[in-house]
Amino acid sequence: MTAHVLQWVLSELAHRRKVVMATVLNTAGSVPGKTGARLAMSSSDAAWTGTVGGAGLEHRVLERCRRLLLEAEQPFAEVVTYGLNKGAKGYEVTPLDSLCGGRVSIAIEVMIPMPHVHIMGGGHCGEALASTLHGLGWAYSIHDTRDTYASIEKYPHAVERSSAPIAKLLGGESGPSLSRFSDVLLLGHDWAEDQERLLGLLHLLNTPDAVLDGVSAPRLGVIGSRSKWQAFESACRDEGLPQSLLDQVICPIGLNIGAQSPEEIAVAVVAQIMSLHKGVDPKGSTWRQD
Repeated sequence: MTAHVLQWVLSELAHRRKVVMATVLNTAGSVPGKTGARLAMSSSDAAWTGTVGGAGLEHRVLERCRRLLLEAEQPFAEVVTYGLNKGAKGYEVTPLDSLCGGRVSIAIEVMIPMPHVHIMGGGHCGEALASTLHGLGWAYSIHDTRDTYASIEKYPHAVERSSAPIAKLLGGESGPSLSRFSDVLLLGHDWAEDQERLLGLLHLLNTPDAVLDGVSAPRLGVIGSRSKWQAFESACRDEGLPQSLLDQVICPIGLNIGAQSPEEIAVAVVAQIMSLHKGVDPKGSTWRQD
């Protein structure tokens, strides 16, 4: 059962779904679940698997998991001790309407999926970005229409690699399928390719079923100047794409830290993704000066 629950959790996280897992830490007396029993619930319609022993205990734990799925935006953990008797007393003991009479401590952990960045353009900036992402333990995929710029030699840790023509690549995608990525970044060597990518991606995301199972659509980012973005924006409006969708595209990508080299640009871009992922305002300092 433990292996099944853990495999399910990893699968849900890989699909960018938030997960809450409950684990029985220790027990005393008569209880329905034994130490090590687990259940997990995901943000996909609050689907769940596993068990912590059933009965009223499990009902209460599932209620807590549902609440945390709605409220917790960042990783979170707590330990709750339940007394399986409605008259249970003691420090930090939650009484349950039960006749078992035992006591059980359960760890409840909220897990947030890590970013999976799709790098579209495998040049110097893409290579530096992939190296930085890998160093953080984040996933990345790569696409470049030039075979050598999407190779396993350049991108050994990529989850997906493709050098297919853009139309063929996007022809195999849909709004929901793109949700496996947290971010899609356009770093192409040719502005025309980036414009084709952008138009194709926005058309896929401009559908009613673009977001399913409570998973957000990926953030879109474009490297380049303001004038480049204005030209892209004009082309998108010519194809009937709504301004509300265009306003969600980040261009230029990266925090303004004066980055110039590919390695510095990678730091700026990853810092921006991290701030968005964690919901932190990068303008607010976390350093303390005495």
